[in-house]
Amino acid sequence: MKMPDASDSRHRFGQDSEAMAEQFLLAKGYRIVARNVRTQLGELDIVAEDKGVLVFIEVKGRTTEAFGGALLAVNRRKQMKLVQLASQYLARYHLSDRPCRFDVVLVHGVPSSGGRIEHLQNAFDASVNGPCP
Repeated sequence: MKMPDASDSRHRFGQDSEAMAEQFLLAKGYRIVARNVRTQLGELDIVAEDKGVLVFIEVKGRTTEAFGGALLAVNRRKQMKLVQLASQYLARYHLSDRPCRFDVVLVHGVPSSGGRIEHLQNAFDASVNGPCP
């Protein structure tokens, strides 16, 4: 029998955080289009639609408050990567004419114990990180 290791528990925590974020977004009226969209560059956590806008959502889970809030959860390098991933997604599905934005959802605490959610709509401007998708 395989014993669970730290990477298994981190993976499960990430899945639980994404599931909690998804439920939060659905309650706010978002329509989930896709989850865990993988490409050679990386992964988009959630792609959703909010009032006609395509939203690329990065979900971060934090068990403690030690590392700051949602604003600090996605640094410039991660933003650039998300812009690239969104560009690939828009090209793949021929959606380059759709308005889009980037949100960050930060789940504080353990989702199974009722963690707290911080949601930043339009968390960063893609044009600051290069061409807007």
